[in-house]
Amino acid sequence: MSKKRRRILITNDDGYASDGITALFKALDKVANIFMVAPDREQSASSHSLTLNRPLRVHQLDKRRFTTDGTPTDCIMLALHLLFKKKRPDMIISGINHGPNMGDDVTYSGTVAAAIEGSIVGIPSIAVSVVGWEPGMSMTRAAAFVVKLLAFYDKLKLDPAVFLNINLPPDNGRAYKKFEFTRQGIRHYKDLIIRKTDPRGKPYYWIGGHPKWKNMKGTDHETVRRGVISITPLKLNFTDGESLERLKIVNFNL
Repeated sequence: MSKKRRRILITNDDGYASDGITALFKALDKVANIFMVAPDREQSASSHSLTLNRPLRVHQLDKRRFTTDGTPTDCIMLALHLLFKKKRPDMIISGINHGPNMGDDVTYSGTVAAAIEGSIVGIPSIAVSVVGWEPGMSMTRAAAFVVKLLAFYDKLKLDPAVFLNINLPPDNGRAYKKFEFTRQGIRHYKDLIIRKTDPRGKPYYWIGGHPKWKNMKGTDHETVRRGVISITPLKLNFTDGESLERLKIVNFNL
């Protein structure tokens, strides 16, 4: 890692007071100049949404920590236009999320969305989650791993359009040491809508589901299931190159 201290922006989707982002701030503060802009409440499953139908409020906690009533993507945009208007951060780290963000779930994740926003504007970005998180589980060792990752991040030579999605196994009281670079897995849902009735006789609904993983070697889920950290390089461009080349030679008479 360069002797120059990185300027790192952190955010999450669990809220500014969560255990994950608190541990991350403390760990990174020893090796970098850290700034936090995070939601003032939980924004899980907010995906890459922006708040466009109302004004956003920003509250300053101290010189380097801010909260907003918007989404994780709002947090990144506000930070870049307010805190980093003259000089952008060297890196964006989103997390540490309470629970996994693997497979198809990355499309729902507010944690991953913040890293996506960073990659869109060309800032090296990382999303970090702990699988199987339970209230009270220590996030200290997960945060320590992120610090170690920064020591060799430059050697990865990643295009800024590529961001890392990291999923760590549940904390077992020992330092995280093993990791593998993986591909995104596949998770199938049997969607379930639960219908209830409120005291006034009006219906309301809960969205649930019974997920089932497709167990494929070398994927994020399979790797974490073996107790190894999964690091998946992701890119926003959804274009299917194989289909595109095939479709280019298809002729239609209109």
